[in-house]
Amino acid sequence: MPTPYRSYVAVGDSFTEGMCDDLLPDGHHRGWADRVASALAAEHSDGDFRYANLAVRGKLIGQIHDEQLAPAAAMGAELVTLAGGLNDVLRPGCDIDAVERQLGRCAAELRATGATVVLFTSTDPTRRLAGSARLLPTILRMKAFVQALGRQDGFAVVDLFSAPCFDDRRLWAEDRLHLSPEGHRRVAEGVLEALGRPAAFDWRAPLPAAAPAGRAERLREDARWLGTHLGPWIGRRLTGRSSGDGRPAKRPELLPYR
Repeated sequence: MPTPYRSYVAVGDSFTEGMCDDLLPDGHHRGWADRVASALAAEHSDGDFRYANLAVRGKLIGQIHDEQLAPAAAMGAELVTLAGGLNDVLRPGCDIDAVERQLGRCAAELRATGATVVLFTSTDPTRRLAGSARLLPTILRMKAFVQALGRQDGFAVVDLFSAPCFDDRRLWAEDRLHLSPEGHRRVAEGVLEALGRPAAFDWRAPLPAAAPAGRAERLREDARWLGTHLGPWIGRRLTGRSSGDGRPAKRPELLPYR
């Protein structure tokens, strides 16, 4: 019998905030964490389920620790998801030793509250993003680190790296960094599976085959991506700015989920 969680806090960056999923009536993106909360809330006919999402786009793992850990721990939720470190890895000169220390510290502090803590491995970007091969050694190291944490009592890991469906661009938004609605749906199912829920579908399965894009279409997509997404991202890195600067969490309090 799966544990019937009655409270859930999501901690992290844009991945957990839900960037590029469907928009909610309040203007926030839905995201896989909201989808998980909805599924867990449906298990309680009395409506006694609470959810908070402290994740903010652009945050580095040190910022996640400094800004989100104390509020998350104070909430005393039974379940916490923790995803972070990829924004650090994407930056040149990443200190992977420091990233692992901070991620391990976050995981330990959350687990010390008594919560079940769900962690994630990164997807493998090398088969869908040109020039990403330089990131692979660091991503593989992070994968091993997360999996080692996951072998400890009270932890679970959603292994996105080993799911080849994420090689498909249809699981990614136009910016190629954030998940599409279908990608969010699959991550949510992966979390629920890691929590012992029966599978609603095979989240690792590939999408039906699609006709390949022609060369001209690919070139137009690449040009649009360079101008609309990559250029501004590089500009923020060069000026020390982040897309999350001054942005509050979309659900900062542990409130009943409806």
